[in-house]
Amino acid sequence: MRKFFNVFILSFVLVIFPLVLNAGDTMRSKNEISHNLQVKLFPEEHRLSVKDTITITIPATSRHEFNFLLHRGLGPESTTPGVTISKEADGHEKTLFDSFKVMLPPGLRTFTLQYQGSIYHPVEAFGKEQARGFSLTPGIISDDVVYLSGSSYWYPVFDSKLISFSLEVELPHPWDAVSQGERTEHLKNENKTFAKWESPEPQDEIFLIASRFTEYIRHSGKVTAMAFLRTPDEGLANKYLEATSRYIGMYSELVGPYPYKKFALVENFWETGLGMPSFTLLGPTVIRLPFIINSSYPHEILHNWWGNSVFPDYNSGNWSEGLTAYLSDHLIREQQAGSAEYRQTTLQKYADYVLSGRDFPLTEFRSRHSSPSEAIGYGKSLMLFHMLRQDLGDKTFTTGLQDFYQKNKFGFASFNDLQKSFERVSQKNLGNEFNQWVRRKGAPKIKLVSTNIEKEKDGFSLSLGIEQFQAEDTYLLQIPVAVTMEGQARAWQTVVKMDKKHIDLHFHLPSRPLRVDIDPEFDLFRRLDPGETPPAISQALGAKKMLVVLPSNAELAMLRVYREFSQVLEMFGPDEVEVRLDKEIKRLPSDRAITVLGWENLFLNEVISTLAGYDVKVGLKDLRIGKTDIPMENHSVVLTGRNPDNKEMAMMFIGTGLAEALPGLVRKLPHYHKYSYLAFEGAEPANIAKGRWPVLDSPMTAFIPFDDGTIPGKDMAALAQREPLASLPQKFSGRRMSETIDYLTKAELGGKGLGTEGLDIAARYIAQRFREAGLQPAGDAEDSYFQTWEENIEGLGRTLKMKNVVGVIPGKKPEFAGQSFVIGAHYDHLGLGWPDVRDENKGTVHPGADDNASGVAVLIELAGELRN
Repeated sequence: MRKFFNVFILSFVLVIFPLVLNAGDTMRSKNEISHNLQVKLFPEEHRLSVKDTITITIPATSRHEFNFLLHRGLGPESTTPGVTISKEADGHEKTLFDSFKVMLPPGLRTFTLQYQGSIYHPVEAFGKEQARGFSLTPGIISDDVVYLSGSSYWYPVFDSKLISFSLEVELPHPWDAVSQGERTEHLKNENKTFAKWESPEPQDEIFLIASRFTEYIRHSGKVTAMAFLRTPDEGLANKYLEATSRYIGMYSELVGPYPYKKFALVENFWETGLGMPSFTLLGPTVIRLPFIINSSYPHEILHNWWGNSVFPDYNSGNWSEGLTAYLSDHLIREQQAGSAEYRQTTLQKYADYVLSGRDFPLTEFRSRHSSPSEAIGYGKSLMLFHMLRQDLGDKTFTTGLQDFYQKNKFGFASFNDLQKSFERVSQKNLGNEFNQWVRRKGAPKIKLVSTNIEKEKDGFSLSLGIEQFQAEDTYLLQIPVAVTMEGQARAWQTVVKMDKKHIDLHFHLPSRPLRVDIDPEFDLFRRLDPGETPPAISQALGAKKMLVVLPSNAELAMLRVYREFSQVLEMFGPDEVEVRLDKEIKRLPSDRAITVLGWENLFLNEVISTLAGYDVKVGLKDLRIGKTDIPMENHSVVLTGRNPDNKEMAMMFIGTGLAEALPGLVRKLPHYHKYSYLAFEGAEPANIAKGRWPVLDSPMTAFIPFDDGTIPGKDMAALAQREPLASLPQKFSGRRMSETIDYLTKAELGGKGLGTEGLDIAARYIAQRFREAGLQPAGDAEDSYFQTWEENIEGLGRTLKMKNVVGVIPGKKPEFAGQSFVIGAHYDHLGLGWPDVRDENKGTVHPGADDNASGVAVLIELAGELRN
């Protein structure tokens, strides 16, 4: 997830509802089973009726007896003469399915089953929510929605790895149905809906999703973009349809032709981010979050290459989540010049969540079910692909991806197959790389242990000592080194090979070194030292043990809410949580994470003291973080530091003046896991500020003192510019411009006069468009596009809170480092005529189409082009 939820549903079958068949009853070649399903859905009755004509394509002389699984209570019968079906002994009392044996007459390979019954399993939470848990159902037919997958056993599941199917669905009006593949028939009338979906492409399960959808469709080349929304919203649908075309275009060029004829966005009834073959199922809130369209959505689109057409061989490890995360979540940050921070966060999650006893090799990853499993299966895996790319170069790496896709399309593939493809195109033996990163658990620990310089006739000699200090065996590493030199704007960079626990390096440099940085852009998978990363919520939630300290001086009602907060925190966070009153503790321990609750807490000052060095000040009624003032009244705050007696343990403070805000706050904490501080407003609570403290003392950086002993305070020089692996095709869209103009001039905004709600609505709309165009926010608070101030408006007779909407495109080339395009525009107008309008027009709405709306629309389109 991503990134938002990022759950690959194929894994549910294996992890939660495993297929259990006769060990000798195996089919292993492609498309050995095809289904021709005719389905009638009765949502009000939670029931379906099915006729399934099944064709088995293995030779007729090979076998006549097969086993299959079907949801309990569906009672299959065959209408084909000579075919007998018998129920197997019930050895799986807790499973969803019954096991059956079918006997076929000699020479027969096509037969028909009929069955009917109820499937209704409510949605339940799954996994520990240290960092985004999720909910799921094995299958449900309700009066609001239908969700059926392979793990529902709603069709006969044979022990065949891949199947093909056609699916005819009849259901009441105004319902509609979605599945993978292509829709070849679609009829709707006032009584019923009929839809036919066909997938000649091999699949590993069959999905059937239904609800009262409003459908939107757009044809783009050979691929049809579709959107099925449970709440009609043409504007939202158009944004997703356009994004579908652009991302499919980018990935088709990067990896290979899109494998299906359509991709559909489908709105679910519970919060999900699921990627199925040729469609994605997103929850009603998720689908409307402005950042999803350029984060989690491309992740699910890319799964059509990795996971939904090249299927992972789960027995040897699921590689598809890491590769998808690298080519979507990481690539998007790379396009925004933020990939180094993304990798730092990825490595920090591994360090914070994958503690002793939680680690395992990539060959054992099946699906995400906890924060440690995500940190390995997504994080370590994406770092593997990043290191391969750094070693092989962009061109060879891309050729390897294309080779892997071409040779394994619509088949199962393993890490071994990935290794073969990259070795084939690079002509390099990658056995060491795959052995240590895929088949071995753990991570290297490295540090810079010594630096020394000597003056030479034509420059300086720099000597470095680097150590691997993990207890396990040595790793073979390619370690980036950057040296900042006196009088040089760009750093001197190299990559050194390390194949033992300690190496000594010697470099000749043209100018005096001022600082040395090892792995400055976090290109190497390793276990970070706490000094390399800022304190973060993940360090607290990832701890094995946590002590929660309650404020004994709090009012009884607030104290009760804090206790309830602590109980929920245990569900979302550490393995063991102890809750104590502050007056019961003499000294905070150093062997576990600490969470201090409440401004009245006796240990407040002790936690605040851990923030020395960061730009935060706590007063009696408010606190200031950087330039942001946050009043305690009506606000909630989260601050993280490190235990001074054990830097590997977090100290977290949570304070609020609103008891009713705490339930929402504890639910939101896991979603802000990477941040050092948070501020929320109101009972909602709504986030108004978030950020990460700066890194103050990294052991991977060494400053080289001058002769008088003073330490140079120079920042790291500019590093070599890297190009993204792929660029998203941008189109200057006249249709999108018209939509922007129409929105900003609609009568409901009342002319966008100063101080009006209509002007605020317009500002939020423009900010959302900035985000969709990929502009970075440049507002007062992090992740905000708004710059606000108060001004006395002459002629209006009062002071107004004013608001600019500002986005930034950072300079990408080295010569533009530290420079940016700043995007803003005049978007307010005359409202109902103030201050300058003809008398005859006073009191009428002045929409401002030419004065500002058209200019804003052009600017947004231009910004999208400039960003690339």
